[in-house]
Parts: sequence; C-alpha cells; structure tokens
Amino acid sequence: MRITGISTHVVGTPWRNLTYVQVHTDEGITGVGETRMLGHTDALIGYLREAEANHILGSDPFAVEDLVRRMKYGDYGRAGEIVMSGIAVVEMACWDIKGKALGVPVWQLLGGKVTEKVKAYANGWYTTERTPEAYHKAAQEVVARGYKALKIDPFGTGHFELDHQQTLYAVSLIEAVRDAIGPDAELMLEMHGRFSPSTAVRLARELAPFKPAWLEEPVPPENLKALEKVAAKVDIPVATGERIHDRIEFRELFDSQAVDIVQPDVGHIGGIWETRKLAATAETHYMLLAPHNVGGSVLTAASLQVGFTSPNFKILEHFNDFADAEIKKVVKGAPQVVDGYFQLSDAPGLGVELDTDAAAEFPQQQARFDLWAEGWEQRKPKGTK
Repeated sequence: MRITGISTHVVGTPWRNLTYVQVHTDEGITGVGETRMLGHTDALIGYLREAEANHILGSDPFAVEDLVRRMKYGDYGRAGEIVMSGIAVVEMACWDIKGKALGVPVWQLLGGKVTEKVKAYANGWYTTERTPEAYHKAAQEVVARGYKALKIDPFGTGHFELDHQQTLYAVSLIEAVRDAIGPDAELMLEMHGRFSPSTAVRLARELAPFKPAWLEEPVPPENLKALEKVAAKVDIPVATGERIHDRIEFRELFDSQAVDIVQPDVGHIGGIWETRKLAATAETHYMLLAPHNVGGSVLTAASLQVGFTSPNFKILEHFNDFADAEIKKVVKGAPQVVDGYFQLSDAPGLGVELDTDAAAEFPQQQARFDLWAEGWEQRKPKGTK
C-alpha cells in the first residue's frame, strides 16, 4: 500500500480554524487527521503542500515511524509548531489507515486497552457574561450534562500581576462555580501562562479553599526556573505542556520535577505515537498525562487512542459540547461524553469519518483568539455576533 496524495479541509469558526487532512492510498483506504492552529492555518497548509511532494507521496502508511522521522529531520531545519503539527495530522491519518486495513481500532495497535473509559472535562462552557451568577448557571448546566470535571480561567485579561480588586472578583467567580458543581466534581484552574511566579503563588493560595484539581500553566512556558519556583510553593498539582511541540523538549521539564501532569497536544507534538512515547516517559517520572485538546472530533478520537492504552492517562479536555457544538456534524462517529466519560470504541482505525460536504458548510475564517483582550472568554472576536 502506498500514499497517493493528501487533501486538506479547513472548518472555520470566529475563534478557531480546524484543519482536517485526508491521506489517500492506492488501495482506496483513506485516513483522516486533525489539528487546530492559532493563527497559522495557512502556514500549515503551505508546509503540507511541500511535505506532500518531499516526503509523503509514495510512502507506506504502515511505516509510521519512518515517515515521521523523515518529515521531522529530512528538511534539516529544526521542527517547530508548524512542522510538528503537519507531521501530527499525517501521522494520525496513517494510523487510521492501518487500523482500517487490519479491521481493528488504533488502540489495539498501540498495545491494547488498559481501561474501558476515559474521563472528560468540559471547557468552552463559560462563554457568557463574566459574573458569578452567570458562571454559576453555566456550571450547573455542565454537571447536568453528566460531566464530573470542568476547567476555567477566571482571571480576565490578567498579565503578570492581578490587583486586589481583580483578585477578589476572580475568587468570587470560582466560589460561584464550586457552589454550582458541588464538592465532588473536579475543578481545573487555568492560568494560560499569565502570571509572574509570585502572583501565581498568591492566587493559588487564595483559591486553595475551592480545591482546584490542578494549576495549569501558572507562568509563561519558556522559563522552567519560574515554574519550579511556583511548584515549590504551592500544594496544588501543577500541569503544563500544551505549548511544547517536540517530545524531546519535555526532557528538562521531567528533570525539574516541577510538574505533576503533562499536557501535550496530540495535534502539535507529532501525533499519536509520539504522544504515547511521551506518556511512557511521564510514567517513569510518576507523572500523569492529560492532553490539551481544543480541536474537533477527529483530534478527540486520536487523543482517546492514547488514553485507552496509557496507564497514567488522567483525563481528556473536550470543547465540542459547548463551544461551536454544531461543528460535531462534520465528523461521522464523533466521540460522545456519556455520564462524564468517553467509552471505548471497537470501530476500526480512529472510528471516525470526515464528512467533507458538511465541512464545506464551515469555510475557513479569519479566526482570532486573543487571551489578553477584554471578553476573550466569550470566544467572539470583535465584529462577530
């Protein structure tokens, strides 16, 4: 079996463009992969056009390791977000082809299942007025749908510092959310790399009474010493990793022991097998895995293949029941959250199919997501309704 070409399809919303890539073969089997770029969708498609000619055409889709190696190192330049994301979408599609050709789910090819279900946590649910009352109501709706975990960034446009008044308001939002979801649900606290170490530590202590399940990206991701400073002073588990795009770059993070939960994005770190390798390394450091997942249903399905096969897999992020829920229709067989969990699927490959006609109903947009802009949490850029 050989790859005869790829095709790209961009599904657009005002705040995110999702890039789907179909990999076609000479035996008529087509696989699909997906990633979500922040402002670099056209760059990704441009890279894939070159990579198709240089690396992908004529390749054996079963030889996933070889194709990834050639795409990563064959151009000599250091692979960053765009290249690793391009590798990821093609790699996912190759696993999908392999599973379909053999009639088995991808998780079976990764060593088999270690669990029948993967816990989900909701994100994108607080696209409402930024008040305790509105957040209380929105959080109640999340748990009413069966979710047992959810995540929130309550810090507005906070950057490095958060003054006393803004801190009190953030605390009031978290107090409302915890009251709405009760004591048993997990509440993940997202900081989006906003703060200086001292501010992150202070806020963690202010919010500790509400029992956050983790503290995510408390400081910008470039400075591990700053992260170590936070980790040494807080009792809440620390999570990070979504903006690291190469498995090798996690080495210093592992060595630092400054993190409890690693959060690679399967769509940015080279795909399913690269993430599974990272999960194994995390396991040797007694760390959990909770992939970043702001994509649609194909990326969710790919992330779940890692989840069903990794003993240290904690939970998977899920946006698509709340933000842009209508885009789920572009994928047939989209994974669904039932009573707070994704259930194991025996469908061959990734278990999903891209509906290109439905995808065409959501053309690419000038998507914009600015975490430093007022009202960012509503995910409605200026000029949209």
